[in-house]
Amino acid sequence: MIKSFKVNIPQIILDDLKSRIKNTRWTDEITGSGWTYGAGLNYMKELAEYWINEYYWRKTEEEINSYPNFIAEIDGYKIHFLHIKGKGKNNFPLIITHGWPGSFLEMMKIILPLAENSEFTFDLIIPSMMGYGFSEKINKPGCNVRFMADLWFNLMKELGYEKFGAQGGDFGAGVSTALALKYPQNITGIHLNYIPGSYKPYLKEGEKLTPEEIQYEKDEEEWFQREGAYAAQHSTKPLTLAYGLNDSPVGLCSWIIEKFSGWADCKGNIENVFTKDELLANVTLYWVTETFHSSIRLYNENSKVPLHFSKDDYVKVPVGISRFPLEDPFPPRSYIERGYNIQHWTEIAKGGHFAAMEQPELFAEDIIKFFKSLH
Repeated sequence: MIKSFKVNIPQIILDDLKSRIKNTRWTDEITGSGWTYGAGLNYMKELAEYWINEYYWRKTEEEINSYPNFIAEIDGYKIHFLHIKGKGKNNFPLIITHGWPGSFLEMMKIILPLAENSEFTFDLIIPSMMGYGFSEKINKPGCNVRFMADLWFNLMKELGYEKFGAQGGDFGAGVSTALALKYPQNITGIHLNYIPGSYKPYLKEGEKLTPEEIQYEKDEEEWFQREGAYAAQHSTKPLTLAYGLNDSPVGLCSWIIEKFSGWADCKGNIENVFTKDELLANVTLYWVTETFHSSIRLYNENSKVPLHFSKDDYVKVPVGISRFPLEDPFPPRSYIERGYNIQHWTEIAKGGHFAAMEQPELFAEDIIKFFKSLH
């Protein structure tokens, strides 16, 4: 069953949000430390002030509602998604999956370039992952990227798409990979701007990694030692963290904004890439839907079934990769090719983890180029 959907958050929730921001009990910091120890205090105070006095959630709602939104009940679970029909004669169906700490809002800037391109247009399906945004929170174990791939496949079937493409970054890359592994007859190709962090290729007996691949594994381990405390907490004790961040909007905001600053190609100034409105739209979405805990549970669920390829695991469908320079750690091509059938690889000159928000034109251009080559 599929029903149209419009976002309309009760005003009492928005009023309560402003009240909580005003009543924030601010921490101290080491003088002049900036972002060294996490989200910078000066910037967080500036952002909180803007959140209270200038950011307007109803404008975000208007933008969301300007596209066709739906809630589908698939296998007993409610999935929120945008469904934008392309304006070409023959439109290629493409399901695009976001990750954490983003949301379906990440994709807003690539909708028009993909749906209205004169050369090659898409029917876009942009879901909120389970436990994110307006999709259902699944309060039982097992809601991992493989589980979501099954739901996405059944959603696409319900929409009448027997064959389609998948695109993903962050957790969306895991969902897209799972779709390709489970349903190769139905997936035309997948386009990724990230390789799932738990990915390990299968090595035959006696087969060894190259020095470059060994160095990558070391670099990845060092990155997690330096930057991965958030992921360790999400994977092990997400509920403990959620009490504070489900209750404090500034706490929630700082946890998310630190990642937007650290993972984007912003050259030390987050607003080189994102506006305050863009940042706060995403954070406010997490707040009004109370999805912080349900979103980070995905780390815990995925950790139980890491993407360690066995002998028979190989993504046979064509794979396209957009390699953004600030998306690190990123495996070398040879390492990915042990498990993925790479047919397209583009080194993008600028951009980081949030490709669709940071470099929408370059990103959309590469998606079009890849899927057009398969048509």
